Amino acid sequence: MDDFTPRRVTSLQPSITSVLDRLDLLDHLAACTKYCVDVAPRVAETGAHIIHDSWTAKADEILACKPDIVFASVPYQMEAVAEILRAGIRFVGLAPHSLDDIYKDIATIAGVMHASDRGDALIREMQNAIAAAREQTRELPRLRVFAEEWGKPIIHSQPWIAELIEAAGGEFVGEAGKHTDADAVRAANPDVILAAWCGAGDRVPLEKIVRDRGWVELNAVKRRRVFCVNDELFNTPGPSLIDGLNAILWALHPHRFPMVPGIRQIAADL
Repeated sequence: MDDFTPRRVTSLQPSITSVLDRLDLLDHLAACTKYCVDVAPRVAETGAHIIHDSWTAKADEILACKPDIVFASVPYQMEAVAEILRAGIRFVGLAPHSLDDIYKDIATIAGVMHASDRGDALIREMQNAIAAAREQTRELPRLRVFAEEWGKPIIHSQPWIAELIEAAGGEFVGEAGKHTDADAVRAANPDVILAAWCGAGDRVPLEKIVRDRGWVELNAVKRRRVFCVNDELFNTPGPSLIDGLNAILWALHPHRFPMVPGIRQIAADL
């Protein structure tokens, strides 16, 4: 029987590359973004060509890598997509919002790559970790958590983070994925603040934003429950979210769960 598994894959999002990594499929990677190495360090060993992300990558640069298939996730340039399709190259566009969407995306990638068993195992691993967190925090006090994915304007973290916060025994403050402002957060007076800005890595200036937004008197600030979480742990909708879940568990319940890499607490003195 002929094997129609794609041999050369271009990934335009770190989340997709992280899935390929966990499925042990990086040997098929022809090209990926410069951000992919943050979530899948083994990319550096593959020799994959480094291109821009889904939003800024140009079709000619993608096509020059001679991919059999291109995986991308929102946002992506429709003009580039159209040129890829006109060239006769398969294109798979993903747009996850929830954990269920992420599981379906993993299943889709695994299915296309003829690795469905490995995809199912990865999905079960993620689901089991989330179920375990929910069970371990079931009887613990529920803290109110504000989480943001961007600071100017202030944007709430995505729905999958709201789900992880709930699984970790917290209550998500606000509407996931929507804009808000400093006054609304001040009025909500959350117990915990988590900041994970897209593209900022671990560089969210916690002390500065607390002062500039007039949040010094918030419960979260007075109790030093303000944290920067590495971008890839919250904003990469793939396997690295479990590391994000572990960061949330420590932030909410530091006496019950260990501190993990990728989270930083606000300084003692403001």
